[in-house]
Amino acid sequence: MEVGSASPPSRLALVRRARRVHRALAERYPDARCELDFASPFELLVATVLSAQTTDQRVNGVTPALFARWPDAAALAGADRAELEAVLRPTGFFRAKADTVVRLADRLVADFGGRVPATLPELVTLPGVGRKTANVVLGDAFGVPGTTVDTHVGRLVRRLGWTEETDPVAVERDVDALFARRDLTLLSHRLIFHGRRTCHARRPACGACPVQRDCPSAGTGETDPVRAAALVRDRGRA
Repeated sequence: MEVGSASPPSRLALVRRARRVHRALAERYPDARCELDFASPFELLVATVLSAQTTDQRVNGVTPALFARWPDAAALAGADRAELEAVLRPTGFFRAKADTVVRLADRLVADFGGRVPATLPELVTLPGVGRKTANVVLGDAFGVPGTTVDTHVGRLVRRLGWTEETDPVAVERDVDALFARRDLTLLSHRLIFHGRRTCHARRPACGACPVQRDCPSAGTGETDPVRAAALVRDRGRA
């Protein structure tokens, strides 16, 4: 609902407002992309699983050594646990993550011949893979559009008034209904960039936000343009 209004916007007004926001974010973040480094669907899948509760930068710091040592699912499924844990230690929760990626690799070998499946129903059967991870892999490794509902996307779409839902599946449904399907992957990246750089969880930089005129939550953060600009990060954090 719009701040100060008696009723929510019409469906058409909401769609138009959402698409204006997307155009503004496209101008602000022309280089928006997946910030995990990868060279194959397998590498992206494993990196995305490892990115839980850490930053993409930390994951990118360990994946060169990880994939040099275990370059495919068969190799990772047979990894020495102590050696793997040592490589993954900088990402945090390294014992649990080592267990998950070994089980993931083992399932890829057993059920998919070592290849990463290219459908959401198949991906979510893998250990450590939910809809968020599946949509990342589908969008960035296979070119299948989808909305990635991570903490940033969930926070932003509620602030923007695109949904009131908190369940990721319901959020995904509501966001998907506002946009052409072909736009969903880039939309997700642009929202994540914006959440990491400007629309922070604790103190959004409202005064430096390119979408403030179309945001019902504008003014909940720093509104002074100079102070807000100081809050904007040049580089995002997960």
